[in-house]
Amino acid sequence: MIAWANRWQIPVYLGAMLAGAVAGLVAPGTTPVLEALVTPFLILLLFATFLSVPFASIGRAVRDLRFLGAVLALNFVLVPLLVFGLSRFVAHDRALLVGVLLVLLTPCIDYVIVFTRLAGGEASRLLAVSPVLMLAQCALLPVFLGLFAGSEVVATIDVGPFVLAFVAFIALPLGLAALMQRSGRRFAAARVVERTMDAAMVPLLALTLVVVVGAQIDRVRAHAVALLGVVPVYVAFLVVAPVLGILVSRLFRQDAGSARAVVFSGSTRNSLVVLPLALALPEPFALASAAVVTQTLVELLGMVVLVRVVPRVIVR
Repeated sequence: MIAWANRWQIPVYLGAMLAGAVAGLVAPGTTPVLEALVTPFLILLLFATFLSVPFASIGRAVRDLRFLGAVLALNFVLVPLLVFGLSRFVAHDRALLVGVLLVLLTPCIDYVIVFTRLAGGEASRLLAVSPVLMLAQCALLPVFLGLFAGSEVVATIDVGPFVLAFVAFIALPLGLAALMQRSGRRFAAARVVERTMDAAMVPLLALTLVVVVGAQIDRVRAHAVALLGVVPVYVAFLVVAPVLGILVSRLFRQDAGSARAVVFSGSTRNSLVVLPLALALPEPFALASAAVVTQTLVELLGMVVLVRVVPRVIVR
């Protein structure tokens, strides 16, 4: 089952989203149950995600200056400029604006590895720099939010739940994953946990998508008219970001495999990591979480196209 799921990851993820949507729309009574499951599933998924991050390879990743420079320049210089421009189309709605900024300003560190591998890119290189990407987005996201949403919008956000969400969903699983990796050098049980979580990654992500989409789909449906405004923004991002990735990879003289990895790093976003932060926002920003989920739906559909187009554009 796990081998089959690994082979057919994209159809599995799309099927999981469809199953979650059907469950949330056809059986709305399941919504409270699914909402209660979102937190434990996300914590477990993020723990499994961070467990696959090679913390011991941070030094090696930092020494690969050209690849690291390409990824950082794309994700924290060019993409923020693109996001600022695109976000102006929803700047009239504070909740949508914050949701769009949260999700588009944070580069993916989990299933980007999957799509990079499917497109024949250097997934191992991208995996090695993922701790740097995670630390950089944690440090820069508040800065970008203040610049792009305005200090008055940021001031209305209660930082208490936001900080708690960050600790529970990012700091805690990240710290546990680092500790587990270190323990794995000495304890067989820790190594078993690492192998088990790695093997279960695809089914776990699929189940998380079922839970998240099922819990949020009714809100997406109820605010479909407002959320339609963010769909063109997300589609435009998926069109422009790969072009920026190609230009940056050429500027930094990356080979084909590394260039594909750079493109996917700039094109995929950290939606499942920032979703808990969006859910922790106060009631006036309740639509932000639906905007994040909408981006997930658009992005996974876009990845079906990109994993086929990128290898044809960036030829070995």
